Amino acid sequence: MTVPSAQEAYSFVCLRCGHAWEGTYEIRHSRDAQGRARTDYYVRCVKVPSPLTANTCRVCRGGTIRILRSGLVSAVRSYTA
Repeated sequence: MTVPSAQEAYSFVCLRCGHAWEGTYEIRHSRDAQGRARTDYYVRCVKVPSPLTANTCRVCRGGTIRILRSGLVSAVRSYTA
């Protein structure tokens, strides 16, 4: 059984190099063959690993990422611009 999907947006900051980015994900909740709940993340209809547990910096490839609520990256950029 699949329930309707939801959209979630997050801001990310690499604690190694300081790079910041935002991402929007379609989240689909369903149950596997054994009835266990599962959550799948999609970007542009392509299944991707969970950004909350498997995320890497695009600049330095570091794995220590801080997750923030959406909109914080653009707010910082416009303030410092």
